[in-house]
Amino acid sequence: MTDSILEVTDLSVEFATYGGRVKAVRGVSFDVKAGETLAIVGESGCGKSVTVQSLMGIIPMPPGEITGGVAKLNGKDILGLTSKEANEFRGVKIGMIFQDPMTSLNPTMTIGDQIAETLMVHRGMGKKDAFDRAVELLDKTKISEAAKRAKQYPFEFSGGMLQRAMIAQSLACNPSLLIADEPTTALDVTIQAQILELMSELQRTENMSIILITHDLAVVARMADRVAVMYAGQIVESGTVDEIFYESAHPYTLGLRAAMPSNKTTREKKLTPILGSPPDLFHPPTGCGYFARCPYAMKSCEKMLPPECLLTAESNHQSRCWLQHPDAPEVQELFQPARTQEEAPDAG
Repeated sequence: MTDSILEVTDLSVEFATYGGRVKAVRGVSFDVKAGETLAIVGESGCGKSVTVQSLMGIIPMPPGEITGGVAKLNGKDILGLTSKEANEFRGVKIGMIFQDPMTSLNPTMTIGDQIAETLMVHRGMGKKDAFDRAVELLDKTKISEAAKRAKQYPFEFSGGMLQRAMIAQSLACNPSLLIADEPTTALDVTIQAQILELMSELQRTENMSIILITHDLAVVARMADRVAVMYAGQIVESGTVDEIFYESAHPYTLGLRAAMPSNKTTREKKLTPILGSPPDLFHPPTGCGYFARCPYAMKSCEKMLPPECLLTAESNHQSRCWLQHPDAPEVQELFQPARTQEEAPDAG
């Protein structure tokens, strides 16, 4: 996992509304290496989904607008594509599993026909060959009686089966990168575990990279190789999954970790909520976006935006926090691991 297949640099996205312009994504940079899983985590509204939807070219424009940045897939810019060029790479180079399969699938077409349509459009396959391939893909995602199920409509599928069908559709053209936007949100715990296991297995067999969008840290612990923590449209910390969980270097990451259930059976462990609300992205703060909610905030945090990297570890663990500056007060004890490996989050 040394070569990056996707490189995103200083991506900014805004939305024009009656109340003004919402700066939803503010200078986001990350990369995805071949064969790895990058998890982008953060609370609702932090810009996770808008980030990946802008890469896919599926945000409505207007009111949306990509106001800055570069995104390269295997060295090719994917932000400046025409509609025709974008249609040629969507689903072919990058596949996407949407958050709610019930609203993402066409209720008037059978599952098999929807998957086959992708193959007919992008691969030029005939209708029969495409439908036969759709059955194979449904079987690969472990849907029983795939030939029968391919002739059924979305309303005849359960939530877990619909998500499997979405995965089958996203894999139809063998993409090198799969984006999974909250793929387990609407599923019960048992089905969640099955979907995550299926994604891991397909990643190994299909040699894919995955961008996993989620707010569930237990899912991150189970699936991710690296993690990018987003807050108020910016990435505030990034590193390996172990660095994020056991060597947290940003107060927001500490807050997420403290609010996460542990597997302790006693009542000693209490969930600690993050008080306050995210900043108004109509008028983003000039300094750190987490300033108003941070229990360790300093005066400099309010007016001065920390640079993207204030850690210089060999592992590329980065934190956008003034507390990591060499001249900051001695508060490093705040960032010591609060959990042991035995108390890792349980993804079921």
